[in-house]
Amino acid sequence: MLRFLESLQFVLFIFFTAAYSYQIFYLIVGMVAKARHGRQDAALHRYAVVIAARNESAVISNLIGCLKKQDYPAELLDIFVIADNCTDDTAAVSRRAGAIVYERFNKVQVGKGYALDYLFRHIFEDYGEQTYDGFFVFDADNRVDPGFVREMNKMYDTGEYAALTSYRNSQNFCDNWISAGYALWFLRESRFLNQPRTKLGVNCAVSGTGFLVAGDVIREEGGWPYHLLTEDIEFSIVCAARGRKIGYCSTAVIYDEQPVKFRQSWDQRLRWSKGFYQVDAKYTGSLLRGTLQGGRKGFSCYDMLMTVAPCNLITIGVLLLSLFLCVSSLSQPAFITYRVLRMLGWILWTTLKGIWFSLFLFGAFTMIAEWKQIEGAAWKKVMYVFTFPLFMLTYIPISLAALVGKVEWKPIHHGMASKAQNEREKA
Repeated sequence: MLRFLESLQFVLFIFFTAAYSYQIFYLIVGMVAKARHGRQDAALHRYAVVIAARNESAVISNLIGCLKKQDYPAELLDIFVIADNCTDDTAAVSRRAGAIVYERFNKVQVGKGYALDYLFRHIFEDYGEQTYDGFFVFDADNRVDPGFVREMNKMYDTGEYAALTSYRNSQNFCDNWISAGYALWFLRESRFLNQPRTKLGVNCAVSGTGFLVAGDVIREEGGWPYHLLTEDIEFSIVCAARGRKIGYCSTAVIYDEQPVKFRQSWDQRLRWSKGFYQVDAKYTGSLLRGTLQGGRKGFSCYDMLMTVAPCNLITIGVLLLSLFLCVSSLSQPAFITYRVLRMLGWILWTTLKGIWFSLFLFGAFTMIAEWKQIEGAAWKKVMYVFTFPLFMLTYIPISLAALVGKVEWKPIHHGMASKAQNEREKA
């Protein structure tokens, strides 16, 4: 039994090392290679901004105001809001801020994917299918750098990409260990995943907000047919499987507001985890077939497969198996039981230590690379590097809860970070 446990631990280590070793190369590319930029002489395209909002009256006018101040011709940028199942005055606030607003009330088909699909279809009906060259997708709590649209347009005008994602910073990085955990993860995603992917010609993944989709893609799809709990990852996977290229624009910056309460963070990440399981169930076969094709498309499919693979469940499953074998050993002589329990303790410790150290390194490299882009006191930024592994390890119970429980979309309250930002700007 002891040899079996040792072999199991070794096989698990080899499997994860082999499966994710390519991300070490991404880390090196992200540290040393310059980000790719678009065309300086880019033609100006006409875009629509689409914002799905549910009870976001506290923050949505800030976003619309940012978009109205873009360093881009106003006549080439229309702003649409879908007020989805709202019980507040989100629609009225959005109209006063200058957006074109549609309202939707559907208690059965709930979620951002359904809201976006509804909005795209109405835009096509009311404004024509060929009016817009591309569509920007934002969340209501975002703040957008004034040069965002101009920078994205430079990349879009190269004609290489079906979609583009952006640099995702945070408004409230240093509020607490929860907001910092989110913020570090998204910064790592930008610097050490999407930037190397674009540099190497591999597909990126869009992440919820701050991305651009080509008008041709929306027209081909007849709207937005991505309705899983993580519709952004679903879209990214479909693009990889179909050979549509997603790029990354490092000079287009948005500022997101992160949750600060663990209950809200639990609900949000529970939905993400459940959405990943939905994606696994629906698209693992497509990604495996795409991987076998080789080339850029094949590696893009493999990268997406590793992104959504439930590796934490594999680790938990192996640990539970080890625990079961240890319990079974209790009927054996005492010296055998002692050795087996000691082996279990070693497996638990080395597994936890390895995961913690890996997460710490990713957080530390991200903090070092993005230090100047992160607002907050230096001591807080250093401290939150050490709490980052703890934040990520809370995904273990969340993943288990998502596996066995029913998960529904729940709104995330926004407004505190935006209020604080407004007070800083007034000061």
